[in-house]
Amino acid sequence: MLANSPQSSTPFCELRQVSVARGETVALREVNLTIAAGESVAILGPNGCGKSTLIKTLTCECYPLVAEGTRVRIFGRERWDVQDLRQRLGVVASEPPGRSLARTAGLDAVVTGFFSSATLWANLTVTATMRTRASAALERVGALHLAQKPVGEMSAGEMRRVLIARALVHEPEMLLLDEPSNALDLAAQRELCERLRLLAQAGVGIVMVTHHLGDILPEMQRVILMQQGRIFADGPKPELLTRANLERVFGVSLEVHERNGYWHAG
Repeated sequence: MLANSPQSSTPFCELRQVSVARGETVALREVNLTIAAGESVAILGPNGCGKSTLIKTLTCECYPLVAEGTRVRIFGRERWDVQDLRQRLGVVASEPPGRSLARTAGLDAVVTGFFSSATLWANLTVTATMRTRASAALERVGALHLAQKPVGEMSAGEMRRVLIARALVHEPEMLLLDEPSNALDLAAQRELCERLRLLAQAGVGIVMVTHHLGDILPEMQRVILMQQGRIFADGPKPELLTRANLERVFGVSLEVHERNGYWHAG
């Protein structure tokens, strides 16, 4: 989505009184949340607080417990075929790709985004247009040089850029990132942030789940703090990223400071 593109008046998501169980554990508890289409938001909290479950709820991989008043609407609809929804969402999971994708060259890995498949299986029909768009997506994230390199031979940073290109290949309305800086060294983290900033500045809506304060892009003006499966606070970044709030959410003493649009804790 380009910065001058008209954004839909229908919110990306509307969650009301949503609780989600993962096995015997209730991972989300009575969550109320609305995110506008095209909005860039950071969801921050410690490991195990329910962030990834929230992402899977937004992608219809997890379903809420049945209760009075519970509602989940994605792009204004309560029911979706997951494959159809994936054509409107770009999703980059925190888990590394499986073995099949690891043996796939970078360009082909991006092409799999059209099919939401683990690799380019023989029964899939790949067009010249798909390959052209895949090359453009790689170029957009500065990874065109990885087109012929097997994913399994890439560094963590290279792999992350290819997976983001894969998520962008069908020009989704929103990009969902789950712990994007995991396993990246400092140089790769900086490169990733700069690429994501360019996407946000171009009008791509980004929902980023993270437990690293430094992942939050300067373009993200709204932060959602999560704790023990609930939304602890939701609002403007300067108001929420305070020492008191973060100490309560993460349960440790820390100092918080901002520099060049990025926030840091130590």
